Amino acid sequence: MQPFQIGEYTVRYPLIQGGMGARISAGSLAGHVARCGGIGIIAAAGIAMNSPFYTGSNYMQAEPEAMKEELRKAYAIAPNGVIGVNVMVALSDYEDLVKASVEGGAKVIICGAGLPLSLPELTAHAPHVALVPIVSSLRAAQLIAKKWQRYNRLPDAVIVEDPDTAGGHLGEKLENIGTGDYDQYGTVRAIKEYFRNDFGRDVPVIAAGGIWDRADVMHALAQGADAVQMASRFVATKECDAAESFKQAYVDCRQEDIGLIMSPAGLPGRAIIRNCDAIVKHDQINEIVCSTGCLKKCSYKETGERFCIVRALDRAQRGDVETGLIFCGTNAYKADRITTVQEIFDELFAEAVVAKEEEAA
Repeated sequence: MQPFQIGEYTVRYPLIQGGMGARISAGSLAGHVARCGGIGIIAAAGIAMNSPFYTGSNYMQAEPEAMKEELRKAYAIAPNGVIGVNVMVALSDYEDLVKASVEGGAKVIICGAGLPLSLPELTAHAPHVALVPIVSSLRAAQLIAKKWQRYNRLPDAVIVEDPDTAGGHLGEKLENIGTGDYDQYGTVRAIKEYFRNDFGRDVPVIAAGGIWDRADVMHALAQGADAVQMASRFVATKECDAAESFKQAYVDCRQEDIGLIMSPAGLPGRAIIRNCDAIVKHDQINEIVCSTGCLKKCSYKETGERFCIVRALDRAQRGDVETGLIFCGTNAYKADRITTVQEIFDELFAEAVVAKEEEAA
């Protein structure tokens, strides 16, 4: 198991902790992952919610300050760690959050839920920050690379997300998910080959979606991935920033409880779906109106269709698992207890644990 390099930074293990919005992965989880030798990621989506900066009427102003505060928390836990952020392109304050992330000291910026075509321009003053798009196809990677060439920049890594297994918002049409046609590792290898052939560069490609245990990690690496991104596995940990009842929902859920929804963002998402009706009814009964404008495109903001996603995610993060939205990947049902980040690393990278024990002996 070789160390993993992304841009200027090297970490002990080839693992990125996936971003989980509305403060599921905030300063605590990201800091502990970084301290254990991975790359810790703070999710920008809904970062102002449940923060001391948000008064209920200043969402856009509170977002950048909340982001910088979570970065400070993470670096307090792992001063020398590699800590980054995940900023969805679909967010209304995408540009402001990218800028705040750079100001807060993020070493990596990951962007999905849209093509981050302007990201090199937004970070031109910070060439040390590693830039990483999330894609599900070779075509998307090609579009990004060609656009970024104008800024004399290429991705420092590319994340290939499997829509058939990943949690949260998915970069694929609903009707194409679960058909069995998607070849994640074929896409991983094609993107690696593209950068080698067209640019003479070995750009790391990271597999995301459905990675749960050591066997999954080893399979991904054997199939050509340079590292893995894991999100759902880290929810049921003491260090995760979510409420205890949110974590317990993972432990309690069954495989059949996990499915697809249509997000107000216009994207399909994977979540625990047994309370979908309660989520919608909550917003209708309480006549919830859009007060944040968090998404560039939102059916709830525009027509009142579906539900307010940032409030649904926020309710769940605070512990309301009855009317809150709980995003998760297909393997969330495998969580059987509340563990720690360190215990997960010990299991995933057992060879390193054995080596340390032999060295101590």
